[in-house]
Amino acid sequence: MPPSPARPPATAGTTVAAPRRRAWVVALVLALAVQLVVLYAPAVPDVPGTSVPGADKVVHAAVFAAVTLTALRAGLSGWVVAAYGLAHAGVSEALQHVLLAGRTGDGGDVAADVAGVVAGLLAAWWLSRRDGR
Repeated sequence: MPPSPARPPATAGTTVAAPRRRAWVVALVLALAVQLVVLYAPAVPDVPGTSVPGADKVVHAAVFAAVTLTALRAGLSGWVVAAYGLAHAGVSEALQHVLLAGRTGDGGDVAADVAGVVAGLLAAWWLSRRDGR
């Protein structure tokens, strides 16, 4: 039976229907924007009395997980998404160290970024299993 004109089929290889895919693409763009601000803002604001040990590692993991999850749900290749996340983990810290005054590269941040990529991959895998795809 041919597809209904009111509801076109998803693109070949896509695991998410077009309207849902568009929503994930929008979420990906927002996640990338937040990631770029978090990673490349010239200085990290320091509010006295509000410092929580390890909070920056949680933020690093969260932004990398968000980009990974939304990219996969938007239909991008898992290999490409994983490679981007892992490469950006190291490159972002090197760039912070070399180019941004007041920022330094931190191996702990790279580890948190990698953990975020893994968390995003696992979350996308879990969602796809839950959705039956």
